[in-house]
Amino acid sequence: SVYYKDVKINIVDTPGHADFSGEVERILKMVNGVLLLVDSFEGTMPQTRFVLQKALELGHKIIVVVNKTDRPDARNKEVVNEVLELLLDLDATEEQLDSPVVFCSGRMGCSSYNPDDMGNDFVPLFDKIVEHIPAPEGDENDELQVLVSSIDYNDYVGRIAVGRVERGKIKVNQEVTVCDHHNRTAPYKSKIVSLYQFDGLGKKAVEEATVGDIVA
Repeated sequence: SVYYKDVKINIVDTPGHADFSGEVERILKMVNGVLLLVDSFEGTMPQTRFVLQKALELGHKIIVVVNKTDRPDARNKEVVNEVLELLLDLDATEEQLDSPVVFCSGRMGCSSYNPDDMGNDFVPLFDKIVEHIPAPEGDENDELQVLVSSIDYNDYVGRIAVGRVERGKIKVNQEVTVCDHHNRTAPYKSKIVSLYQFDGLGKKAVEEATVGDIVA
């Protein structure tokens, strides 16, 4: 997670490959929009189609990010056309076809809306994220609902559920009911023993979290 202009942005990586389809779908359900990362030389790959199709089906807002613009063999504008063709092929809506494009070089730490005039920082990318991708929605005064998308493990405490707060507030020592989305096990009562939020690349202990927060 990072803070930009008083906005907390959770950046969640997803595998790009169809072999991890279950994990891709779970992670896409935790977010409100996607940065579709495409190499400036390689262009769209088979896995680009797979992940993009899943994001479109969920109605996510998309920002196309053409990376490695500093490569001598970069085909920046052709790659944008390839992405547009892919969107057309996947029956994207008018709004999705009109997705913004940002050109970046991760190695050089710069971004721009024009590949011929690269900036000095990632401000254009973060501005576009804040402007284009909607904030999480949900009533923080409603009953608690957390969608767990992965399980972490720690030798001291055992299994740790990682997920996003969809509605309500989650607090330390709160009584909760754990449900199985596939109904393979009966719901059971449990308690929030400790609660963490992601801070940068690490985790920090918190007393409570609310709608849109990704918690462990």
